[in-house]
Amino acid sequence: MPHASRIILAVTVLLLLPAASFAQIKVIASGGFRAVYAEILPEFERATGIKVTTTTGQSLGDSPTSIRSQLRRGETADIVILSREGLAELMEEGRIAPGTDTDLARTPLGVAVRAGAPKPDISTVEAFKRTLLNAKSVTFTSSTSGVYLQTVLFPRLGIADQLKPKSTTVGVTSVAKGEAEIAIQPASELIPIPGVDFVGIIPEEIQKVNTYAAAIVAGSTQMDAARRLIRFLASGAATAAIQKNGMEPAGQ
Repeated sequence: MPHASRIILAVTVLLLLPAASFAQIKVIASGGFRAVYAEILPEFERATGIKVTTTTGQSLGDSPTSIRSQLRRGETADIVILSREGLAELMEEGRIAPGTDTDLARTPLGVAVRAGAPKPDISTVEAFKRTLLNAKSVTFTSSTSGVYLQTVLFPRLGIADQLKPKSTTVGVTSVAKGEAEIAIQPASELIPIPGVDFVGIIPEEIQKVNTYAAAIVAGSTQMDAARRLIRFLASGAATAAIQKNGMEPAGQ
């Protein structure tokens, strides 16, 4: 049987597994996997009849909008999708149903500039360093990749002090608006954004590959439906969308 046919058959069987009718589940998802999730979720809802409500939050940090902060203040959810680092924190706090965590996809850090702007040289560590020093402004997020940049990479390159006054944690949307010159984020957070051009990934020697995972929140009353959605997100049904958005399936 051809590979594509096997994927279609597997997904069809997966979606047709028994589940309670009219189930409703809530997902809190961070940005890294969001474009993939938004693209394939309608297929899941059509095939299963399960209604999914989705809100957003950062993988890491104590800001009011981070996933951890939301759960701490009592926000209800059945599934969280976030970086492995963020998920590890939730597991340590006992907020995840044991044995339900599943890796979905991996993505490297990349660089984006405003659409039509010259693409800077990031082909080597030194070139990447020069590009950041020469940039008028640099942006990233306050979540997993931003923590790595500010606490590990910039100090390692010896440019933390120079970048601090011209850096923001607004992220790639500020590049699209012309408010920042360069964005450094997971490739999956850059490629889908209109108004920017993806330059490429940063050199391997300084790379941080982010793994995004899903898990069921402890206390969920929709365990069966939640398990079905996670199986779907980790199945071959997501592969094309994962690859299109600068990621690779976690199983590869």
